[in-house]
Amino acid sequence: MPLDRRLAVMLERDFRRFFLGYTTSLLGSAMASIALTFAILETGGGGTRLGWVMAARILPLVLMLLVGGVVGDRLGSRQAMLTADAVRCLTQLGLVAVLFDGGPRLWMLVGLVALWGAAEALFTPALGALVPHIVRPDALSDANALLEVTRSATSIAGPVLAGLLTSVVDASTVLAMDAASYAISMVVLLLLPRATRSTFAAASFFGELAEGWAEFRSRTWLWVTTVHICLFNLFVWGPFLVLGPVIAEQRLGGATSWGLVMALYGGGAMAGGLVMLGRLPRRPLLVATVATRGWSLPSAALATGRSLPWVCGTALVAGAGSAVCGTLYATATQRQVPPTVLARANAYASFGAFALGPIGLAAAGPISTLLGTSGVLGFGAVWQVAAVTAVLTLPSIRAGLPTSSHEGPHNVRPGLRRGGERELSTPRTRADDDPCNSPPQLD
Repeated sequence: MPLDRRLAVMLERDFRRFFLGYTTSLLGSAMASIALTFAILETGGGGTRLGWVMAARILPLVLMLLVGGVVGDRLGSRQAMLTADAVRCLTQLGLVAVLFDGGPRLWMLVGLVALWGAAEALFTPALGALVPHIVRPDALSDANALLEVTRSATSIAGPVLAGLLTSVVDASTVLAMDAASYAISMVVLLLLPRATRSTFAAASFFGELAEGWAEFRSRTWLWVTTVHICLFNLFVWGPFLVLGPVIAEQRLGGATSWGLVMALYGGGAMAGGLVMLGRLPRRPLLVATVATRGWSLPSAALATGRSLPWVCGTALVAGAGSAVCGTLYATATQRQVPPTVLARANAYASFGAFALGPIGLAAAGPISTLLGTSGVLGFGAVWQVAAVTAVLTLPSIRAGLPTSSHEGPHNVRPGLRRGGERELSTPRTRADDDPCNSPPQLD
């Protein structure tokens, strides 16, 4: 398929606007994480203080995901994302202010970063629910592929830019730039169409949470793939992130070599996302699950003592597989889960995927003292191959994706949804005349 047809989704005005704003905020966030790390170290904070601050961001993100899902479905994805961006913008400005003192107190840093993580928990479930509102149903896969590409690209470019800017100016300036990136994202979100809020009395919070859970667990493929990624983060990715640098320091050339491995992982994800443009397999869940087998390769290469070129090559393949599975799992969820509960379903998937990741990170070191680094990484590689084989036995994974009435507002007549909320009706663009041929890992 010609490249211009694969990029036809970018002709849709609302998606194009959102893509540019989202890319800007992603780049700012990737820069801010590195800048904050340097800021803490340069102001006299050691590893303990840095660990507290990093944990303060991760814990609210994981613990508040389900709340974010309910809020996203209740307020609408656009409104939830606007709120999240406003909070994130203010937290970054707050960090700039406290860093001006030269020696910020730990409780200030922890409090602000915790708000940052909580806002991300509000934004994440709503993101997957927003996409079906701003693209045609047959362009969902392309939209998700492009979002995978920009996530990978900014994860590579952000740290590089942050390092350069921090050395030229200072960390506070980089954090201020991140605040500006969230402000740009807010402007873009304000330009997108919105759905009318419900005029009916809302159900209780726990009632809405239970409704989301019922939708999530009613789809075997959805909860099985969530468990699959959860255990991948526990047994494979967490140990890889912890023990990989140890092996790199011992025999692969140190930090520079490890940076190359991770850069190639990101480059593979970019390539995988680009390959997915214009392509939606007849059995997307099957293809997505097979692609996750590539996640076993980097751990296997390290466990068997392979040289740096081998490790880099396996990281490239694993990154490509990550983009393929992320694109297809997201598309399947958006097409099969009703719009009114999509944010909550995304929240359950994200929560499940991340839940055991911190344990994998924390336990990898101590367990490696008993089993050795090769033993831990080798177990992870074998586990991943076995898990993929088990998941592929499920009929719902091997089946094709049926046409659903829940593919978003573009293919339903505008009218009342549950609770009196009107369906979003986005104006079509010229791209509609040229149809396309036909839950996240721990960072």
